[in-house]
Amino acid sequence: MVARVRTVAFLGIDALEVEAQVTIASGLPAFTVVGLPDKAVAESRERVRAALTAMGLAVPSRRITVNLAPADLLKEGSHFDLPIALGLLAAMDVLPKDELEHYVALGELALDGSVLPVAGVLPAAVGAASRGHGLICAAASGGEAAWAGGLEILATPSLLAIINHFKGTQVLSPPTPRLADERSNFLDLKDIKGQETAKRALEVAAAGGHNLLMIGPPGAGKSMLASRLPSLLPPLDPAEALEVSMIHSVAGLLRNGELMRQRPFRDPHHSASLAALVGGGLRAKPGELSLAHLGVLFLDELPEFQRATLEALRQPMESGRAVVARANAHVTYPARVQLIAAMNPCRCGYLDDPAQGCGRAPRCGQDYQSKISGPLFDRIDLHIDVPAVRAVDLTLPPPAEGSAEVAARVATARARQRARFARLPDDRRIRTNAEADGTLLDDIATPDPDGKKLLNDAAERMRLSARGYHRVLRVGRTLADLDGSDRVSRMHIAEALSYRRIGLGS
Repeated sequence: MVARVRTVAFLGIDALEVEAQVTIASGLPAFTVVGLPDKAVAESRERVRAALTAMGLAVPSRRITVNLAPADLLKEGSHFDLPIALGLLAAMDVLPKDELEHYVALGELALDGSVLPVAGVLPAAVGAASRGHGLICAAASGGEAAWAGGLEILATPSLLAIINHFKGTQVLSPPTPRLADERSNFLDLKDIKGQETAKRALEVAAAGGHNLLMIGPPGAGKSMLASRLPSLLPPLDPAEALEVSMIHSVAGLLRNGELMRQRPFRDPHHSASLAALVGGGLRAKPGELSLAHLGVLFLDELPEFQRATLEALRQPMESGRAVVARANAHVTYPARVQLIAAMNPCRCGYLDDPAQGCGRAPRCGQDYQSKISGPLFDRIDLHIDVPAVRAVDLTLPPPAEGSAEVAARVATARARQRARFARLPDDRRIRTNAEADGTLLDDIATPDPDGKKLLNDAAERMRLSARGYHRVLRVGRTLADLDGSDRVSRMHIAEALSYRRIGLGS
């Protein structure tokens, strides 16, 4: 008689159904796991054996075979411990076989029989709910699984507790959904003195979800400005929170199984590899790009990143998806991010500063900025120069307007965008102006006659690409939203054009 327990294997954020089949047959004593397991799964037999021994149960001295079906799907991770153990207990007639078949199980076993949390519980729970199954997981993961809704969840602290539950001697209470702590330690714009132009660009970027590049000498405050962007962004709505949390769940980054409420802010070091930034590796895990989904990806010292790594950002920035194609995996992760980048104008950082005297100008700046390709520059909506802060600015009192006041304007502008895009079908779901395509821009961002003439003239003189033309329209639409205007005017187009990059020294 074969005992069957459902579990999952992960392909991106999708939980694919896997069946753990366990049989105990006569023959020489052996414990074999088949079905294309990786090293962590193959080691499950030792953890299962130790966990059963800790409960006072002996593994039968017979031939035990565990098959993880389908056999041609690679099985990775320690979450197969629990379904293998439950299947073995069912084969030993300790647990009822028919009842276990209605649950999806995942969890790692400690040597004392306790069940440990694993990555991917949230997408596994969502998948189980869609198929009408219950879920068995670690007690520490119960709050995460509860967000799937509409399914029975057995969040067990140990293997013994789940046995007692099925025998009726113990009741496992259903878990309650957990939210991350609402308190935040966001930095405030009031801390920055001067840089009013940069603050304005930061507000525009936050309001429309636009990409932003800041170019300025060392110590001008570029990193300070970027680190204060999260304080201007609205919190995730429930659907967005679930979407972002599923990615972080697969990556094992959900703290205490709590659903995320704030938009992610990721700032990888410039030594990050292509796989670390875009995703990949042995198990095709999500990279920084996907971990920043619906949030901010901040790349400081942009030219110091590897050229191939930066070029790999071009496709995801347009499509909102990071596709990881490997010989053994083809995985797609959501990657709708707001890119904020910062760089010095040249290697020494003082290209336009006569007091510092860059000895290789302008060649120094040309060589340094040429590390960033034109197509990547073209995908950035806002380009601003961040000049050095004067000493006299540092003696001024703090600005009267801080993050709270700017965030209120950003929230109002985003509300206008939500109302505008609400009529679109679900397959064209758009959240911000930065995601609008050319066809939609013709409908929502057509400027008035004066603005249209200015844009056409500027497109010729600045040699804007089609992408650059549309990005000016997107920024113009955001500026109109900040002003509460239904029509994009010449003034909005003029400001949007001021944020386009013309070239070195312009």
